[in-house]
Amino acid sequence: MHYEGPIYRPPSEADSLLIQATVGCPHNRCTFCMIYKNGPPFKIRPVSKIKADILEAQNASGESVRTLFFPAGNTMAMKTDDLAEICRFARQTFPRLERITVYGSSQYIHRKGLPALRSLKEAGLTRIHVGLESGDDVTLKRIQKGTDSARQIEAGRWVMQAGLELSLYVILGIAGRERSAIHADCTAAALNKIEPDFIRLRTLVPKIHTPLLAQVQGGSFQMLGPHEVLAETARLIGAITASSRLASDHYTNYINLAGKLPDDKPELLARIQAALRQDEESFRPFFVGTQ
Repeated sequence: MHYEGPIYRPPSEADSLLIQATVGCPHNRCTFCMIYKNGPPFKIRPVSKIKADILEAQNASGESVRTLFFPAGNTMAMKTDDLAEICRFARQTFPRLERITVYGSSQYIHRKGLPALRSLKEAGLTRIHVGLESGDDVTLKRIQKGTDSARQIEAGRWVMQAGLELSLYVILGIAGRERSAIHADCTAAALNKIEPDFIRLRTLVPKIHTPLLAQVQGGSFQMLGPHEVLAETARLIGAITASSRLASDHYTNYINLAGKLPDDKPELLARIQAALRQDEESFRPFFVGTQ
């Protein structure tokens, strides 16, 4: 099988077969992300080569594959017909396949529209992982996300209406100290309108070679400390009314939170309050990410 450039997958896809469909990220301007900054440039692999890799994986693993993830950074940027074709081919090749997933940004999902999403569902796509990051338009503009909350909400609702599973990622602390409360409130409002299947929390860790790290080092961006991140998390969860699974399955987070919202909200908030009573020195130290 052939891989080019950085290959990342969500923790929930740890056991999935990885077949690269795209290389890099077509947006590649988010100030907090370092993954694709040094190339290679974004491109879409030919369908014939993707199919060849699927057949090679079949020869190596037989028909035992149950979950498949198509990297890289934004496979929803593929033409709908091409993405549908490789999904159908994967389903035919691996008869026990239960899930096919991709990364996709809101702006590219929005460009496709609801009919295209429905056709991808029919072709066998199961789940899309999307970096919402924030529901605050000021924050989205500052981090150069390339979209706004209205389009993120509409794109998310289309994914749900198409019958696809939606896994949304929120970055705690991405708005800095100045807009922490606004970020929590606006993000909860967006989540409530979308009602995704999964809400996955990540805590901001500035990465090397990124504009955001330069802002932190220059003093124009004020990072939140552990207690401030936890307080932001409590405000966010407290305002969520959507029926979604919450997970914080990532090394960046100060505590692990998992449950069903809104049912488990009291227990989750109690855990945060208990963590707020801990000394800040008991949490992981500040660090600069290198990957």
